[in-house]
Amino acid sequence: MAQNFITDVPGLSVGQAHDEKRATGVTVVIVEEPNSASVVIGGGAPGSRDTAFLEPEMTATGINAFVLSGGSAFGLDAAGGVMDVLRSRGVGFRVGSALVPLVSQAIIFDLLNGGDKEWGNDPAFWQLGRQAAAKAHGGAFELGTIGGGYGATTATLKGGTGSASQMTASGFTVGAIAIVNAVGSTTIGSGPHFWAAPFEISREFGGLGLPAQIDANDLALRIKGGGPPPSTTIAVVATDAILTKSQVKRLAIMADDGLARAIRPAHASMDGDTVFACATLRKQLPIGSEHVALTELGMAAGDCLARAIARGVYQATALPFAGSIPAWRDKFSAHLLVELP
Repeated sequence: MAQNFITDVPGLSVGQAHDEKRATGVTVVIVEEPNSASVVIGGGAPGSRDTAFLEPEMTATGINAFVLSGGSAFGLDAAGGVMDVLRSRGVGFRVGSALVPLVSQAIIFDLLNGGDKEWGNDPAFWQLGRQAAAKAHGGAFELGTIGGGYGATTATLKGGTGSASQMTASGFTVGAIAIVNAVGSTTIGSGPHFWAAPFEISREFGGLGLPAQIDANDLALRIKGGGPPPSTTIAVVATDAILTKSQVKRLAIMADDGLARAIRPAHASMDGDTVFACATLRKQLPIGSEHVALTELGMAAGDCLARAIARGVYQATALPFAGSIPAWRDKFSAHLLVELP
């Protein structure tokens, strides 16, 4: 039964770990089956590790894990901890006696959120990556201020970790997970309504819909201030369809539109917006209508990503530091008519 998480796609597990003092963390998506994978990097200031092999012309077809981490460039150490866990399980690309897990990573900038970043010689991301991978499991998992989204913020509200899934009309499962640290805003103007409202399913982020009208002030630029604001929304989308690597690249391209459905603005010069995609190769596309089915998958992936972004902000709680940005639940508690898991 679908639970509205990326883990509704068979073959995926998710693990998360964070450091409350440092206000940062790591989320890991482990792909436990043969798959095809790719990536789209739409932001102007990305931070990533081992993404080149995901391009369709490269030799590797699939991947063993995706890492979504805080810590800016320091956080790129997290992939090493994930690789350590996977190798200990006998997972990876074998070359003779060597075993090399294939792990791609993207990071967010969360160094100015009030947490203690004076970590000296021990940024701890390797250990956080190891902890997250060790805890990975299928089924539901916690959203909001946790894992890679622990220290995330947006222009107006606390960010966080979000996820969503849906079944397409053709019977394929699509899911998304996002770390929402956007330079822009996920809500309309100064109100509680989410830009992603048209795509909401079952009141998953409050069921408020759109406001009665959207005026010029609602459309005004709202971004993190104080100079060039390093930010990023990073995500993984997945499906159980049988897709080639080129088709998964197209899935990632279409899914990336979900950022623009949920965040205003997205893909800015200071963003590192990155969307990974994978297919777990379980269900064949309808013969003779492959392009239509792939288009439907891409549309659903974009919708799922938009919903995951809103859900991550909706479920977030504020960081316990003076001057921390408020959470949606702090600012709009009167609209919490129905608590969702």
